[in-house]
Amino acid sequence: MAWLLEFSLISSFLIACVSLYRYGKVQQQNVLVTFTVAIAWCFSFSIVFIIPQDITATVYRQCLQEKNTTAEIIVSNHSTSQDFSQHCQQPWGMVSDYVFLDLWRIIYWSSQFLTWLIMPLMQSYLKSGEFTIKGKITSALVDNAIYYGTYLFICGILLIYLITKPEISLDWQKLKAIASSASNTWGLFLLILLLGYALVEVPRGLWNESNPQFILQQAYFKLSKLNSEKIEAEENAEDILDSLQFITNTIPHNHELRFYVNTINRKVPVEMMEKFRRKDPEHNMSTVMPSEKSLSRLNRQVIKSLQVHQRTQALWNIQIEKVLHFENVLKNLHSTDRSFRSEFSTSQSRFQNAKIAWYWYCLLKPPLMKALAVATAFLSVIVVWSELTFFNRSPVLSIFANVVNLAKRNYDFLTIELFSMFVLCYLCYCAYSTVFRIKFLNLYYLAPHHQTNEHSLIFCGMLLCRLTPPICLNFLGLIHMDSHIIKERISETFYTQVMGHMDVLEIISDGFNIYFPMLMIAFCLATWFNLGSRTLNALGFQQFMVNEDMTDEIVQEGKDLIQREKRKKRRQTESSMRRRIGSDLRTSNYLSENESTQIASDNFHVVENTDFDDIRNNITQNFALEVDDSLNFDTDDRIEFRAYTNDDNDHFRTPTRLFDDV
Repeated sequence: MAWLLEFSLISSFLIACVSLYRYGKVQQQNVLVTFTVAIAWCFSFSIVFIIPQDITATVYRQCLQEKNTTAEIIVSNHSTSQDFSQHCQQPWGMVSDYVFLDLWRIIYWSSQFLTWLIMPLMQSYLKSGEFTIKGKITSALVDNAIYYGTYLFICGILLIYLITKPEISLDWQKLKAIASSASNTWGLFLLILLLGYALVEVPRGLWNESNPQFILQQAYFKLSKLNSEKIEAEENAEDILDSLQFITNTIPHNHELRFYVNTINRKVPVEMMEKFRRKDPEHNMSTVMPSEKSLSRLNRQVIKSLQVHQRTQALWNIQIEKVLHFENVLKNLHSTDRSFRSEFSTSQSRFQNAKIAWYWYCLLKPPLMKALAVATAFLSVIVVWSELTFFNRSPVLSIFANVVNLAKRNYDFLTIELFSMFVLCYLCYCAYSTVFRIKFLNLYYLAPHHQTNEHSLIFCGMLLCRLTPPICLNFLGLIHMDSHIIKERISETFYTQVMGHMDVLEIISDGFNIYFPMLMIAFCLATWFNLGSRTLNALGFQQFMVNEDMTDEIVQEGKDLIQREKRKKRRQTESSMRRRIGSDLRTSNYLSENESTQIASDNFHVVENTDFDDIRNNITQNFALEVDDSLNFDTDDRIEFRAYTNDDNDHFRTPTRLFDDV
């Protein structure tokens, strides 16, 4: 009955593939990167899905051991023996013990091998600007020398300390336990930081989603900041492409370095390169020849600048769609006909039917978001309380441990598995959502709609592989199934049998692993009072803060930007309408030969000038708007243009056909 285990593995693989497709460009990125990231994400998700089955299998073994112990006591007292194992109902999807052991060995050690060795090298390999495979590998090894040297130095000190302890005997199993414990301890440190932020921010974000006015103001703020990032990315790309054009004009076509220059040029989009080719080549030439090393450095800069430029442009377009959608929601809140009307069609609206869209966005979604916010806030409080009290064995104060113990007494394996899955999914959602939204100096950033580069995908895969094992071990401690936490001899899960416990040194096992999770309450309070945002504001990194003067200015700037984008969309819509009308007029003039012969025998029909008055007015108004935007008019003073008519001057006649000159 291994169908449940197979279903979990298939589900993990599908979730990893869908997430990778949503964030990355599968068709364009390296196949090896796609495969590695998919495996890393799949293994991380599979740990979450398989741990509940491991827990139920362990509880079932404990049940059998308790019944066998009871039977032995009865037999020793010369009482009638019976099969006590019949009270222990086998859980769904039960598999053999060796299956769990082999599966955990493959998943855990493969993910650790990927996150600590393969993926850092792959990330440096992709960022390298070298032109040969050997050069890229050498550059990757050099970049990671300090990274690995630091870890080797720490491990060396740790080994020396353990060797000096006569009561500790080192062997291969102990070394593996030390390596896994060190990795999990590092992951626990990062996990507490992420959970301390997400356990407050997730419920608060859901509550804010129920307020269209608040979410619109926040969208204006993000649009303004994204505009600054877009301008900075465009300027950076222009500077680097200007340097590339300078070197391109400097190196002759028959030079040995010309191959490297052409390799760099092929990575630049044609429309961007044409802009620099129009410049005078005499001003972009030099007698000093660049070196291969400088070309390698330039290649690396070009790759990075183009990726940032493309990503910011795509995120700008997506944010424009979001702002327009939020404005539509706010305008339709008090609609009398209960029909969702949009000034511009956006991709944010998921419904084609206007009635259904109104009922969802204006009537059902706000209270649903509030209900979810209350539910997640309650769950976050339970998590924080359990983290503060999970080490206390008697009495049991952890709420999660009480729920699991109650289900154990009733041998309710289904409740244990569903409850464990639910809590683990919430913990992983809090940790992963923070990882997916965090930006490390604009270098590693997961952007949806296929706008994430390969480096960010690998970085996210590394974090997931390092975060998931500590999440599972921390959950086992919360439900009192980790003997090294509650200091009681119990049946271990197969997961802890393979990877060990988070205890390398006594100070870590008895101090860090128990008392550091208590700091989660401090991180939660700091998030609740926005101490991080206030600190960033003080340092000059503007954050969205309610009732702040600087925030209001940035929000107003976002409103001005969206008004400019609206005018562009109106002009594009009217321009396409004019082209469609012109096409219809031209089509009507091309009649069949028989019809034209019949019409030639009759008097020609003269089109009156009044038929084109509306079209002429639209053209002049749009031309005025284009001049206003090009001259950056922000006031109400507009340049007016008026077309000549027959009444203005007899020398200027309105043509019989509007599109004769097109």
